[in-house]
Amino acid sequence: MSDSVKSLLSTLSMRGPHRVLRGNLGIAGQPGVVYTPESGLNLPAVAFAHSWLTSAENYKGLLEHVASWGFVVAAPDTERGPIPSHLDLATDLLTTLDIVSKVRLGDGTISVHPDRLALAGHGMGAGAAVLAAAQRPVATVAALFPAPTSPAAENIAPDLDTPALILAGTDLDSINSNVRPLATAWSGPCLLRRLDGATHNGIIEGRRLFAALGAGRYEYKTDKATRALLTGYLLATIQGDKKYKPFVDPEAAIPHTTVIDPHAEVEVEAPKLSIGTVAKLIKG
Repeated sequence: MSDSVKSLLSTLSMRGPHRVLRGNLGIAGQPGVVYTPESGLNLPAVAFAHSWLTSAENYKGLLEHVASWGFVVAAPDTERGPIPSHLDLATDLLTTLDIVSKVRLGDGTISVHPDRLALAGHGMGAGAAVLAAAQRPVATVAALFPAPTSPAAENIAPDLDTPALILAGTDLDSINSNVRPLATAWSGPCLLRRLDGATHNGIIEGRRLFAALGAGRYEYKTDKATRALLTGYLLATIQGDKKYKPFVDPEAAIPHTTVIDPHAEVEVEAPKLSIGTVAKLIKG
């Protein structure tokens, strides 16, 4: 593990050099929020989709963080109920990209380059980003702790040659995750990186319905690592900044993460038997 990678990770976990402005996508007819650097022309842009029973506000820190590194980051704030339409959320992502890439933002001093666009999301929002990528060419897709969607994102993935980053937690083989099927099916270059000690809902900020019951609690370390990994990946892909090449290199050793080969055979842990069960087996 080189000192330079450690240094880059530490730097990227902190806010970037740009002052961030916040705007309302609703002005353009799409409920949602947009974060931008204070100024800049031909900037890269990311459309981000939230997870189940969350909103764009639950990712405020993450979105602001990416924007502080020179990106326009916009998030639709729709499909927030218990029975969301993943296809409609994908459509809203595409509408969001259209808005930020075709309209001057801020006081007219901020614009987006039409060829420097990315789709991203968390949980079901990650799947929605995949569904959207099948309908519009983008520079890259970032799927953060993806969850199953309808239609299944892994059924769309074989048709995508777009580069992709998939982040997963230690619970990547749970019923709430379709990480392996998605990464296995992806046609283009795909980097699957697992965060040590992370769970799939750890990046959700603020109050959430199930957090009060002990499920899906916010994890500071997971959120901090995700911000750094996502920002580094976007800088390396959309911006083409060679300094951040380790974040797209599957051979790069990044602290507290592991690159997973989705095609490798999964080792099934043998069930643990209690002392009572063992005693019964011995007795016959």
